[in-house]
Amino acid sequence: MNTNPQQPDIPTQVRQTERAFDETYTGLIDMSDFGNRPPEQTKPAFRSRALAAHAVRIMTGWTREQAADCVIDGGQDQGIDAIAIDEATSHIYLVQAKWSPEGTAKADETAVHKLFAGLTLIDSGEAAQFNPRGQILTKRAHDLIGEKSTRITQVIALMGIKPPSPGVQQVIKNGEAEFNSLGDYVDHHFLHAPQIHALVRKDQRSEPVTLEATLSPWFSVTSPYLSYEGVIQGEEVASWAEHGNELFTRNIRNPLGLTPINKELVDTLTDEPSLFWYFNNGVTVLCDSVEPVFGSQKVPERYPVRLTAHGASVVNGAQTVRSVIEAAQQTEDAELAQVTVRFIVTGGDTEFANRTTQATNRQNHITDRDRIALDPVQAVLIEEFRAELGLVYSVRRSELEPQDDEGCSVVEAACALACAHSGSRFAARLVASGSTDVLWERGSSGVYDPLFRSVPSVYETWNAVNVLRAVRTALRTEREQYEGRAAAVIDDGTFFITHLVFRQLLAQDAGMGEPDQSLAWAAAAKEQVPELVKRIVPVLVQVLDDEVGTRTSLQRVCADPRQAADLVTAVLTALEGGDTEDAAAKYRRQENKPRKRRRPNAVHVIIDRGALEEGAPLHLALYLQPEKDALAAWLAANPRRGLAKWTNTSRTRPIVWAADGVAYSPSGLIARMWELAEWEGRPVANQGTARWATQDGETLAILARRLLDGMEEEKDAE
Repeated sequence: MNTNPQQPDIPTQVRQTERAFDETYTGLIDMSDFGNRPPEQTKPAFRSRALAAHAVRIMTGWTREQAADCVIDGGQDQGIDAIAIDEATSHIYLVQAKWSPEGTAKADETAVHKLFAGLTLIDSGEAAQFNPRGQILTKRAHDLIGEKSTRITQVIALMGIKPPSPGVQQVIKNGEAEFNSLGDYVDHHFLHAPQIHALVRKDQRSEPVTLEATLSPWFSVTSPYLSYEGVIQGEEVASWAEHGNELFTRNIRNPLGLTPINKELVDTLTDEPSLFWYFNNGVTVLCDSVEPVFGSQKVPERYPVRLTAHGASVVNGAQTVRSVIEAAQQTEDAELAQVTVRFIVTGGDTEFANRTTQATNRQNHITDRDRIALDPVQAVLIEEFRAELGLVYSVRRSELEPQDDEGCSVVEAACALACAHSGSRFAARLVASGSTDVLWERGSSGVYDPLFRSVPSVYETWNAVNVLRAVRTALRTEREQYEGRAAAVIDDGTFFITHLVFRQLLAQDAGMGEPDQSLAWAAAAKEQVPELVKRIVPVLVQVLDDEVGTRTSLQRVCADPRQAADLVTAVLTALEGGDTEDAAAKYRRQENKPRKRRRPNAVHVIIDRGALEEGAPLHLALYLQPEKDALAAWLAANPRRGLAKWTNTSRTRPIVWAADGVAYSPSGLIARMWELAEWEGRPVANQGTARWATQDGETLAILARRLLDGMEEEKDAE
């Protein structure tokens, strides 16, 4: 498999182009002549026609809709698949497209002869020999040829890489000679898989942001990098909302949403907008270029300057921009606020842009996890997830993280890849540290570089994420069957158990990283996960007790990489024996056993131990099917309803809901959501901490249990 992500191999180009064509041109390409034929007949024809439209776009720069209207492929197309008539430039493009699902399409002499025969019919005005759509376009083409010295380019689009044979080249040479007796009016152009794929990838990239800003007062610095700094009105900042999160593409992280701190900004903007400039540090914008319009050429600094910044991105002050936008939606008075803004022109200097981004964020709390947003590997993964799977891969800390089948975050991907690694040391480090922070450590002894030194396969990554999610779900069910030490091992050992699951799965089928857009490997793996977890959990606890003793926690074992590796080997050996019932019976919860005393409040434990940062993102993690079904449509109507932020400022209401910016208790928010969703069968009470999860998928309930178990071990060790 080609390891260079910038130059994908042909099968990769075909896969990504197929997906893009299906998403881009479905509904635009007319397939009515195929009636109700089966997909195996319709799909190749559709993709061939989509290729013809795609070729028109490459040659003309037209929209998808305009290009699709040019397609005449079908009966009586006379060897021409699309006719594009650019009257503004007096240029006609005749397209012949050849699709190949294997990426082996090549030009042949017969097809080229047909293309010239079709051109002859157009030139002689014999439109009646074309199909109805072709007749309209050929008549327009003929009229344009008669009016002006029109250029005609015959475009041969091939989903392959083979150059034209000498025979094909000779047919083209002879045909063009017949039409060019009075001048070079007819020429040709070959499009191969790399050029076709290049437009596919370009379509998936966001257009560069262009910002308009009026600064007054202002000043500029011309060297070594041009910059403008001054005061801008809140009204203009609010207008930037139209760009959405694309406004923050170069930032280390997206705006963190309605955290308590940001709520203070919004309150100032709505209640005392005239004071906002004094209380706020302002905004830094990087841009590729800037066009200034000065109010005066003689004394420009005395008058406002109007800037048009191309390729712009807010790299510091994202929270300020988001707060201004939020406040302006609440009251027009917020638009009267003044904001300090600085535009720095990088001229495409990526290294300087990255250094500026990091330097301007030093006053903020920036973690190692934030900094990896600037890693080029992550940029490639974002594109590959979209191109290969049509999924979102979120790298920056974002208000709207991918949920369920939408995609995944880099945190979840890194956790999954660490568990799927052939060695146990990465999963063990996650368990020993009790935090995903270890994932972002760099260098030879860190976790990040071995996982992302080269770009991991998107299939390997997404399949791994699916397995990790399935293990978490299975452990929720399994956890209820255990108590005491076994329950503690489950709470602490999610990543270690997931690693053991991967060892079992990959021993059966190592094709986790193979390209397969049907994702059959993940589907088969998820079916096996519940039974694997059911077998692994009791054996892990049994081996842990037998090998290191009943008073040594899994976290302590995982702190020693060698000891963790030995534990993995011992568990896998025990699983080969096949009999796990005795171990399961030994550790499962006993009926009618007296309950232990009530544990401390989960929220209090999390806050007291400082386990979550201020503003840490949370997402809804429902696990009961009736509840999922009842809330599905309501949640889909507004993705923000399933997102929240953690705050350490309140022990009773530590969750700020993204949908309204109001703080709730975990259970109170769930009850409120049930009410708003009008779930008639909702229970009287709920465990809210079991329904809100951190970025790596750990619920607040599990996090609190893990922290409590650690506290109890510390007491025992005293």
